[in-house]
Order: sequence, then C-alpha cells, then structure tokens
Amino acid sequence: MDSGTIPPSATPAGPRGRFAAVYRVLDDAIAARVFPGCAFGVLAGGKVALQDALGHFTYEEGAPAVTAETIYDVASLTKVASTTAAAMLLYQRGLLDLDTPLGELLPGFVVGRAPGERAHHVKLRHLLAHNSGLPGYVDFFRTVTTPSALFRACLELSLEAEPGARAEYSDPGFILLGKALEVCTREYLATWVRREVFQPLGMAATGFCPPSAARSSIPPTEEDTALRHRRIQGEVQDEHAWLLKGAGGHAGLFSNVPDLLRFAAEILGAGPKAGPETRNPRLFDAATVELFAQRQSPEGSSRALGWDTPSQDSSSGHHFSPRSIGHLGFSGCSLWIDLDARVAVALLTNRTWPDRLAAASQLIREIRPAFHDAVRAAL
Repeated sequence: MDSGTIPPSATPAGPRGRFAAVYRVLDDAIAARVFPGCAFGVLAGGKVALQDALGHFTYEEGAPAVTAETIYDVASLTKVASTTAAAMLLYQRGLLDLDTPLGELLPGFVVGRAPGERAHHVKLRHLLAHNSGLPGYVDFFRTVTTPSALFRACLELSLEAEPGARAEYSDPGFILLGKALEVCTREYLATWVRREVFQPLGMAATGFCPPSAARSSIPPTEEDTALRHRRIQGEVQDEHAWLLKGAGGHAGLFSNVPDLLRFAAEILGAGPKAGPETRNPRLFDAATVELFAQRQSPEGSSRALGWDTPSQDSSSGHHFSPRSIGHLGFSGCSLWIDLDARVAVALLTNRTWPDRLAAASQLIREIRPAFHDAVRAAL
C-alpha cells in the first residue's frame, strides 16, 4: 500500500444502501439548485467508509460531472488546512509562542498607536481564536489594488473590543496571522505548507494558484460581474486572496476530498505511516491537537485555536461530540473531525455558482447539518 493511501473500508457493497439517506440529502440539494454538484467523503476508524460525488460543475447542459477526486476552491478551509496547520507545527517544534504579541512580528500593527491601546495586547492566540477585537470583515478590495496596500489596511484597523473579550470570526485577523507566520518561517506560507504539510501527507492535489492548464478541471465558483468581470474558475473566489496573488492566510487553497481525508486522518493520529527510519512518523502530536482543539475565551464562544467546535446550531449537525473540530468555507465546503468517535466528514461544493446571493444557495445552512446527521446515523 502506498504510504499516502488511507485503507479503504471493508464494506463489500456499494455505498447507496448503507448511506442511502446521505445520497437523498445531496440529491435533493442538487435538485433544489443549492449547488450543481458535490464531492464528499467519510473517514471512520482510520478507513475510508465513503468517497463519492454527485452532479456537475455547473447547471449548464453538458457540464462535466463531478468525481470524488474533483478539486474545489475550499475557501476558508484554508484557515485550518494551511494556516492553522502551520501554526500547530511551528508551535510543536518550539518555533512559535502563541503568546507572542502580534506587534513584535508585525511592527506596523502597533506603530503610531499609544502604548495603552488595544493593539499592543493582541497576541497570536487571539488571532487564532478570532477574539482579537478586529472586525469580522471589511471590503478592502473596493479601495485597494495591491498586496502591500491590503496588508497596510489590515495593520491599520481599529480594534472594536479588548483582545479576548469578544469572539468575532475575522478574515483580517487571519490575513495578518498568515503574514506573521511568514515572518517566523522567513518564506511564503504557501511554499512552507506545501513542503511541511501537503507533501509529507501525500496531498498532491492540494495547493494555491492552480496552473492555467488545470483550471478547466475545477468547478467554477461565480460569474463575477462586480470586480473581475469574468467567470471565476480555477482561481480563488475570495477577493482579498485574489489581491494577495491567490494565497492568503484566510483563503486561497484548492483541494479535494481524498486529500482532506488524509489531513483529517493525520489529525486523528491515523495518517500515513512513514518508513522505519523516521523517528517521528506523525506530523502532529496528540498534545498539539488537544491544545488547538480547546475552546477559547470568551465563555460561550465555539472557537478553538484556528478551529471551530460544535455549537447549538452547528453545521456539523447533532451527533458530533463536544470534542470535535471543523471549519466551513464560503464556497460551500466543510470539514468536521470528531476526536472521540474518530470520524471525519468532508463535503465540497460550489454553492456560490453562478451567484453567491442566489436564494437557493443559502439553503446550504440546512443541507450541511442534514448531511452530517445522515452520515453519523449511517455509521
């Protein structure tokens, strides 16, 4: 068996019998035009229990069919599979102190601000936990046109709360976190994670900025009539990641279900084993996973370090344990990992096609928990 391969399930029959309810949820979603197609996979007990696809790239007649290996723009799954994974490894190797003030790595964040201002108290752990006090989203792309201008705009943001006092999911926070990690590694984050995370795990389909020749094999995310005025296919949908030349700490990653299940298997300690000459055959120590899976302040926040955890109305449904971690992507993707049950579920879609504001595409909020509930019931 190839070292990058996860063992298949021993279930002899095709998947629709055992997972019939899963297929019904996804078939109904495609019929309702929540998304034109999807790829999905389930890891249970260290084996792939399900890996399949439904539908097509678009709603157009003759559009390519989605396969289990189809690569998608996974949007904010970048935050966990790239940026948080890098932070975990750097922390584990003793190269990253989570309590380092952001201003020490990015002096532009505090320059010109009085010593008592909130910005001086923002630490890397605050960025990971989305409780830095930075705003959730600012449409910088309407006024800036270069990577340096975008970084400067993020650095100069005013904090809306004391660090640690309020949880608000923040794209600017992860843009700055990605830049801070580049200061630590002294190279581009996209290059570092390819060498240190994706390659060791055999995630050959995962990366930033797909080559032009591969773009037609990636489902499009949007007909952009506001900024780029073209079909967005094989290039990142997120406007700020696009301004960052396709690779940001918050978005820009492309991946597929097999690769995300490899990543999830590593988180669960069931990842591909290295050869006998390797002293440490795993990327992430159990203690590192446990640390980053712990919920952070303030009380009531579902945010861990980089990861989300199940909340009352979670996209993970009703059967993932409190010791679960996951994340969503704006394009319609998700990854949830139950550390107790040793189950991981990946769902990749382009629900924003052709219009991110289409009423049907908003139904993804209902489809995700129904899908995860059906998967866990089948298991």
